[in-house]
This record gives sequence, C-alpha cells and structure tokens, in this order.
Amino acid sequence: MTPTAKPGPLLHPFAKPGADDGSFLRLVRGEGAVVFDDAGKRYVDAMASLWHCNIGHGRSEVAEAVSRQMRELETYHLFEKFSNARADELAERIVALAPVPDSRVFFTSGGSEAVDTAIKLSRAAHAQAGRPERTLIISRAPSYHGVTYGGMALTGLPLNQKDFGPGVGDVVQVPKDDLDAVRVVFRDNPGRVAAVFAEPVIGAGGVYPPVDGYLTGLRALCDEYGAHLVLDEVVCGFGRLGSMFGGQHFGVRADLTTFAKAITSGYVPLGGVIVAPSVHEPLGADPDYVFRHGYTYSGHGSACAAGLVCLDITEREGLVERASHLGDRLGPALRAIRDEGLVADVRGVGGIWGVGVHEGENLVGVRDRMLAAGVIVRPIAPTTLAICPPLVIEDADLDLIPATLRAALT
Repeated sequence: MTPTAKPGPLLHPFAKPGADDGSFLRLVRGEGAVVFDDAGKRYVDAMASLWHCNIGHGRSEVAEAVSRQMRELETYHLFEKFSNARADELAERIVALAPVPDSRVFFTSGGSEAVDTAIKLSRAAHAQAGRPERTLIISRAPSYHGVTYGGMALTGLPLNQKDFGPGVGDVVQVPKDDLDAVRVVFRDNPGRVAAVFAEPVIGAGGVYPPVDGYLTGLRALCDEYGAHLVLDEVVCGFGRLGSMFGGQHFGVRADLTTFAKAITSGYVPLGGVIVAPSVHEPLGADPDYVFRHGYTYSGHGSACAAGLVCLDITEREGLVERASHLGDRLGPALRAIRDEGLVADVRGVGGIWGVGVHEGENLVGVRDRMLAAGVIVRPIAPTTLAICPPLVIEDADLDLIPATLRAALT
C-alpha cells in the first residue's frame, strides 16, 4: 500500500501549503549559470534563481569576503549613533554609481522592505517640507512591488492580495503605459499625491518594457504636480537591462530608487533605497528631526561585504555590457519561435525576457517539460514564461533556452 502523501515541516512561499513534501525539486550545488539537484541532474538556471543571481552561482570570492567579515565583526546596527565599515563603503560605492548626484542610501534586507521604506521616505519628506497632506501613492497594473503590506498594496496583481484583508491605504492603481490615467489621478487629487511607483521593466507582473516615452512622461507629470518618481529597480538594477540602472537605460532620473537582488546576487539578503537630494534634503533640514524607520539588519556588515564583491565582479567582468549581449542573442531566437506561431508574444530588454503563450496553453506544463529537459524558467500568471538568466551564462547554455522552449511547445 502506498503511504499517504503529506506536506513536510517547511512551509514554502508561493506554493500550495498542502503539497507533498516529495514533490519539490531539491537543488544542492551551483556553478555559474548551472545548478544541480540531489540526484546529480544538471539544469540551466534560466531565472538566475529568482531574478537575482547576476554573477552566477558558486563564486568563492563572495563566500570568502563574507567569511572574513564574520570573523572580524559579523555586523553592528546602524541605529542612531552607530555605523559599520562595510555599510559605509557600500553606500559610497552605490552613490558613485547612482543616476542622481549627491544621493544617499538607506539599506534594508530585501526588495519588499525597500518598497515600504520608499513609501515612508516619500511621505515623510513631503511632511517635513510642509506638505503632510501628500500621502497618495500611484502604482500600476500589472506590477509587482513585494509582499509586505506596503508592497502588496502597490502590487497590481489581484491574486497576490486575495485573502490578506485590507492593505495600506491611500493607494491608487492605473493601467500600465497610460499617462492620461496618471494625469487624471493628479487632477482629481490636487496636492495629495506623494509619489508614483514604476518598475523600469515590469518583472513578475509579466515582463513588460514600457512603451516609448512613458517613463519620461511619468517624470514630467511628477515634476508638473510636485510628486516623487520612484523607480522600483529590485529586478532591473545593477546591470540587468544593459545599464547599471534601468532608469539610465530609459533616460529617466528618479527621486527614489529601490534595489535588492543583484546587489549581492542573492548570496546574502540585502536591499535598499537610493535617495536623491529632492527627498533627503527636506528630511535633513530640521537638525532635530528623527526618521523613525529602520530594520535590525539595515546595512548588515556581512551582507554589505558581499555587495562590495558583487560590484567588483560586475565591473571587472563587464556584466552590464554582457546583459546587452544576452538580449542580442536571446531576443532573435525567441522571436523566431513567435514567428513560427508557437507562442503569442515575446517581450524583453537586455537580460530579461517574457514569452506569452497562446490562450489555453498549459503554462505549468510547458515549464515542467522544460524542467525535465534541464532548463529552469518561471511561469508567471496568466500566460507568461519568464526568462532571466545569470549574466555570466555561456552562449551554449543561453542557446539551450529557446531550443528547449521550442521542443517543449512541439
């Protein structure tokens, strides 16, 4: 008699709580853009784990830097009077790369915390500038901004909000790429909008690059109506689009830029917000004002040590430029599959792509056939397969992604 399947002790994120413990694929080792399961099977990691592992897996240089830092001082908090050397160094490096001169950096543990922090920074800066009524946030649908209550409220994916009750208030969502809809919100709420949030390329919401002129149009509307522009660069930042930041790729400067994922390539959790002078100067104008926000692990020393090494690798190995190469090679191969009629749509920039399958196609089934053939992609509802490989991927493995997709569809 077959024993009854049951879930294990680990409750998985974005998974069925009742799933059989034996149904999960356990990965145990990684090298570059390749990972291996506990049976020794090789997979091309066409998702950089979860959009984050730009420098590839198994980089001992990162592990050694983190180990050195932990032996010296694992971390020390940044609250009130304290700092630590690695957080200072990494903030200086990021500010030197930032699109807006004289910016500052606020560190978090990941992308969702970064989005919540950006909401607070925007609202607090307006309040300190004498505009406390500016609390309204405009976000878009579809979009993805995380799973904390602030990030969830901004996320334009209704299934991600189902069953969780009321979210953060004063959030209005508009359709992506619709500047007129944004202007209507500004006009209907005079003097109340604090910020507009936008991903340079929508990631988990379906991989949608913006239409021409859209992001510059958002910048112009924010300037016209006195709101902050927040670019959520958790996926796009640190090279994914072929520029260090997505805003640079599209020629747009943000007041607040959230980041995470590629800053450490996921080796250690870390995120943050790049804060332009338009936001941090009002906060610092009153010498007695205290910004009462922060996390235990804001600027974690060992995580920042990883971030410093990841920036070194990104710059030394030309990974920003490598992202453009990925797009030049992957884009035409995916469009050829579209032109054959096997898929409905192909969208992407640099090292991030989405393939829209035909209505009625079993999206998870296509993913599973590709997985069986040794390529990991991610199905994102309702009809898109996401592709976002490590920027270090070799061309032979890069070519396996569209080849395996074609085979899975036919």
